Amino acid sequence: MNLLVMAGTSDARHIIKDLSTVDDIHVLATATTTHGVELAEKSGADKVLNGRFNVEELMEILMDNDIELLLDVTHPFASAATQNAINASDSLGVPYLRFERPCTELPESDLIHPVYSFEDAVEIIREIMGVTGISEGNDFSDSENFPGGRILHLAGVNTLHYLTESLSPDLVVARVLPMVYSIEKSLELGIPHRNIVAMEGTFSSRFNGILMEEFQIKVVLTKESGQSGGTMSKIQAALDQEVPVVVVMRPEIEELKGNLVFGEVDLLVDEVISRCGSELKS
Repeated sequence: MNLLVMAGTSDARHIIKDLSTVDDIHVLATATTTHGVELAEKSGADKVLNGRFNVEELMEILMDNDIELLLDVTHPFASAATQNAINASDSLGVPYLRFERPCTELPESDLIHPVYSFEDAVEIIREIMGVTGISEGNDFSDSENFPGGRILHLAGVNTLHYLTESLSPDLVVARVLPMVYSIEKSLELGIPHRNIVAMEGTFSSRFNGILMEEFQIKVVLTKESGQSGGTMSKIQAALDQEVPVVVVMRPEIEELKGNLVFGEVDLLVDEVISRCGSELKS
């Protein structure tokens, strides 16, 4: 059986690793970064394509590689990728399965602010920070102390612009992946060198709390990426530090209705194996 695994998460790597050990299964994967390509290859994918593919491009990939089953294991916030995958598979009659990390149940706390867009998140952060506009005239480069505190951005470098468009970049501490793209993107948006924390996690709540304390964090911005995305350890750290945390909730994808969605890696792998009639290699 020829599979297309649309990767982009740690869960995708586990799925690729498990399926690559199955007789008669050939895994073609997609990833959106060179780092993602390397990880998918190391996980055992026979071939990995690098890029973000629209519906027509996905249809071409499915046809050119005789794909018999499409596994969508993209990030919960990659709604466009999921929509494209469903539309492409429906158009060609290729079966589609979705893996999605279970949602995180948010604790009851006045410090937690759930929202459904980054625009709404920024509005709440501006209120917490007491900011009425972009502080273009401020130069914090020579100061280690921020009486009003800083904002800790834990929502991925591609959402960083929502903050820098509305607030002084000097107030933003960005934790991003240790990749050239992420660091360059942060610098382009005006984040000072000393406010860029390039690390690959997930991290414990204790570690996250120390980071918040060291950078004098007044508010945290994150997104609801599930347990494997470290969502709860970020939220718990903020609660322990008595720091407000703004959580952007994952989008609802209308196209997913009626499709099989799995929340456990083992269940998805078992389903694929049952469909191809193969057994795990000993």
